[in-house]
Amino acid sequence: MLIHEILNKHSSLNESKSTNQTVDGEETYNGDEFFESYGIMSYDEDNQLNEAEYQGRKVQLNKPMRGDVKKFKVYVKKSNGNVVKVNFGDPNMTIKKHLPKHRKSFRARHKCDTAHDKTTARYWSCRKW
Repeated sequence: MLIHEILNKHSSLNESKSTNQTVDGEETYNGDEFFESYGIMSYDEDNQLNEAEYQGRKVQLNKPMRGDVKKFKVYVKKSNGNVVKVNFGDPNMTIKKHLPKHRKSFRARHKCDTAHDKTTARYWSCRKW
């Protein structure tokens, strides 16, 4: 089925249309108004992986957790398909990210605005901050 056929089918099922409502600053849609506004969202199951195998065991990808060597660890899939473990954080330090001056200094010191590579500790440390 084409997207237009699906939209027509959905719009014929729900003829009653009302205006969009705002709840707590978020826009809500009744019936199929969302699909009419944004179209049908596709989901590629092959591209979205939540689990992978690392050294013979199943691990969750891109989810930071308490580490064994460092304070935190995260498993990441590299562009070549290999899964690597990224360790980051000093286990003997406490972070005070609730203080604006500390947060600003940390982000400037680590150049968090340019941290885009998920396979680096800098990326994950900046993401925590």
